[in-house]
Amino acid sequence: MRFVAKLTVILTGLLFTHLASADTQPPARWVSAGGALTEWVVALGGESKLVGIDTTSQHPESIKSLPSIGYQRQLSSEGILSLRPTILVGTEEMGPPPVLEQLRAAGVKVEVFCAAAEMTALQGNLQKLGVLLGNETQARELTEQYERRLDGQHNWVAQAQQRRSAPGVLLLVSHAGAAPMVAGVGTVGDWLIKQAGGRNLATHTGYKVFSAEAMAGLSPEVLVFTDRAQNGASSRDALFRENPLLAATRAARDNRLVEVDPTLLVGGLGPRLPDAIKTLAKAFYPADTALNAKVTPAQ
Repeated sequence: MRFVAKLTVILTGLLFTHLASADTQPPARWVSAGGALTEWVVALGGESKLVGIDTTSQHPESIKSLPSIGYQRQLSSEGILSLRPTILVGTEEMGPPPVLEQLRAAGVKVEVFCAAAEMTALQGNLQKLGVLLGNETQARELTEQYERRLDGQHNWVAQAQQRRSAPGVLLLVSHAGAAPMVAGVGTVGDWLIKQAGGRNLATHTGYKVFSAEAMAGLSPEVLVFTDRAQNGASSRDALFRENPLLAATRAARDNRLVEVDPTLLVGGLGPRLPDAIKTLAKAFYPADTALNAKVTPAQ
């Protein structure tokens, strides 16, 4: 009995020591770089852990009041360290590398995720985030829900293509009137076009600046565009003002113009993309050929 009593005292002491140690541990303080990744952190219940986000992280609305760490490709170690983070999560798009090394040297855990526009990358990202947030079950559920939504959309597109052929599409990303970049193979823009049942007329890899002549020469049936500085009619007007030859394309003549929220295209496959695919698919296969749509999924 004395042995049992002594053992009980020892185990009780160890338990209280462990609890006391846990209470003194600082709360997890997360900084996130990459719009889609930040959205997944929130979706997995990690919003309360966020103490800073990059400029591409704009959704949901509730995170916009968080301190900014700047653009994901041009991070500053001083700005990030001032937030006293315990972990920085971001895609391989974040940098520059010397800043990441400075953060690691300062004791910040740096976790790099894949920004590839592929379902296997998304599956891996969600699994990894689920482990980091202690929410692996929900991560699996979100992955399964995402796959089901894509399967449903693929079926819709397959039926639509029985009635009409896939339209030739260009997706243009511009900023404050600068020459637009065209989304090529391997980009989220390319993935979005193809998932919605379109044919991406651009065959290069990544994003590339095209001349207005080159874009018009591809004769797109649908123009998908975004301007990081403008939105609405002003964005469309700015595109044609800076690239007047586009106004003569079949897409412009038929008024088949679709505006996309630029934050959908950053940081890999995000949680709002299935809604964007649904909207784009209806734009690619409309009941009426005249269309002037805007892809701004609910936050």
